[in-house]
Amino acid sequence: MLETRYARSGNLHIAYQVVGQGALDLVLVPGFISNLELNWEDPGYSRLLKRLSAFSRVIQFDKRGTGLSDPVDAAALPDIETRMDDVRAVMDAAGSGRATILGVSEGVPMAILFAAACPERTRALILYGGYAHFKNWVMDETALEQFVGVLDAGWGSGATLKSFAPRLVNDKRFAPWWARFERLSASPAAAISLARMNAAIDVRGALPAVKVPTLLIHRCNDAHVSPDGSRYLKARIAGARLVEIPGSDHPVWTGDVDRIADEVEEFLTGARPVTEADRVLSALLVARIDGAERLASRLGDRAWSKCTEDFQAAAFTAAERLGARCLRWDGDRLVARFDGPARAARTALALRDAGAALGLALAQGVHVGEIEIGGETMAGLAVQVTERIAGLAGSGEIMASSLVGELSAGSGLHFAARGVMEVEGRSHPLEIVLVVAEQHLEPAVPKKGSGPSLAVLTAREREILARVADGMSNPAIAAMLVLSEHTVKRHVANILTKLDLSSRAAAAAFSAGQKDR
Repeated sequence: MLETRYARSGNLHIAYQVVGQGALDLVLVPGFISNLELNWEDPGYSRLLKRLSAFSRVIQFDKRGTGLSDPVDAAALPDIETRMDDVRAVMDAAGSGRATILGVSEGVPMAILFAAACPERTRALILYGGYAHFKNWVMDETALEQFVGVLDAGWGSGATLKSFAPRLVNDKRFAPWWARFERLSASPAAAISLARMNAAIDVRGALPAVKVPTLLIHRCNDAHVSPDGSRYLKARIAGARLVEIPGSDHPVWTGDVDRIADEVEEFLTGARPVTEADRVLSALLVARIDGAERLASRLGDRAWSKCTEDFQAAAFTAAERLGARCLRWDGDRLVARFDGPARAARTALALRDAGAALGLALAQGVHVGEIEIGGETMAGLAVQVTERIAGLAGSGEIMASSLVGELSAGSGLHFAARGVMEVEGRSHPLEIVLVVAEQHLEPAVPKKGSGPSLAVLTAREREILARVADGMSNPAIAAMLVLSEHTVKRHVANILTKLDLSSRAAAAAFSAGQKDR
């Protein structure tokens, strides 16, 4: 954990951290809320800061009334001009005479005011997901009151996540973290006051005074701040450049953070990053201990430490035996890469057994994609996607992208469709499957009840069953529905298992019987 220090701003103490040793100073002005130490627990955030600190000295802080900085009267929060002084105080404390100011979301208006008021201390501006007038590009009065109602009723439960990052609402890792992020970044009363104070933001009059080089970055379908907010800034800040990138989740540390870091590095240094890291296609596995915080609290520090150490040893042995090329342990989470998806999936099954022997339930994700590797590090969008797939898994479950199933033909593994997941930058959702050991299609003991029902099948499975009933072969069905033969084969296997049928002929007869009803 980095050292958190305090700068004096008037009568208050402002928490800040300094990351990196680069020649350029980069001051990060956070958005609505922040918590310097909690932020690092999110892999996307730590990845972004690692990238930025590779070419700059990043100075980041919690605004007064949020995170680790001194609290203020929630009923009388300071205006944006007063809060702007926190930037100057932190720069002074960190020994920075002149810096690039990176404003994020609600930090953008503060960055704009600082650049207009202190041009001698502003080298350049980078404005992510920003705006000059809250009510035009974030929320009107009606939406604001609805948002305040959400804060009042559900602050600390993660209730605001759908407003900021809707694609992560069902992520079992990120959603609980966001709830903690709310609780540890501001009190409920402070959050409501912040929202109302932000609603008064209007720095349109300061835009002509901004005379420094300016880069604007905005996600094309930003869920929280309309892209028109940055388009307006581009039209009114002389020489500003706007880069619109794919995505809808608003926080700067979600989605493709490497793309954001690339744009920032090119803007400040004049060149895209040149790295010695190789890009390789790999099968990735993320295994996290489900309910780790709850278990740690119940067991106590010593017993929990012994339990995780035992699991780490067993997990590394199993992963290395099955050909893991790179392993990383983050306290309650294992990340590994393999040459083939079947090895990754089999490792997940082995880890599930190892965890169960120690009383631990795992939630795991497997994916195939191109990653950057350098030494013992792994990075890239594919790693983040695998994290999200693991976030979809329930206790004891192994979720995977459909590509894992398609590339594991003949492995003896079985895959069952489990819906889709939206991925930033992809035009189509990513199909998700559940990984289980090989199953016989004919159950040893017939199931009791009123008999099989089409209701247990997905829409795709019902479509394929109809084609089976028409007498079509798997290759013919694949060609008709534009699927791979393996995908059709997997769907047929799922149909037989769910309906408790022993053959394609039985499935065809069942389908015909349904039509006669």
